Amino acid sequence: MFELKIVTHFAAAHQLKMVAKKCENLHGHNWKIEVYLQGEKLNSAGILMDFGEVKKHVADIMSGLDHKFLNEAGPFNDKYPPSSENIAHYVATRLQSVVEDPAVKVSRVTAWESENACATYIAAGKCMGHR
Repeated sequence: MFELKIVTHFAAAHQLKMVAKKCENLHGHNWKIEVYLQGEKLNSAGILMDFGEVKKHVADIMSGLDHKFLNEAGPFNDKYPPSSENIAHYVATRLQSVVEDPAVKVSRVTAWESENACATYIAAGKCMGHR
C-alpha cells in the first residue's frame, strides 16, 4: 500500500452552537488541513498520483473555504455545522469526487483548528460519496 500526504492551510471564521459558550461566539481559525491518499499500485511513471494534481484539487476546495464565514459557505448549515469533524469530512468527500483514478482513495483528512486540536475523518475503505 502506498500513501501520499499533502498539507495546506486556510483562514476562516465559524460559529458553533450547542457547545462550549466560547465557541458559540463568532471566531476564526488558521486551519491546517492534512490530506492522505492511498493506493495499491503505482502508475507507469512510478507514482501513485502526481502531487501537483493533488495540490490543484485541494487548492480548488480551499478557495471555497478561505476567508469565508463557514456557516454560510459550501454545504455547511445548522444540520451540517462547520466543525473540525465536518470540515475534514467535506474536504475528503469533495477531493474523492474529483480523483479520476478509481484505484486511488482519499484515506483520511485531518483538520487542525489550532496547534493542539484537530479532528480526522477516516474513510471506510470504499469510494466516498458527497453528502
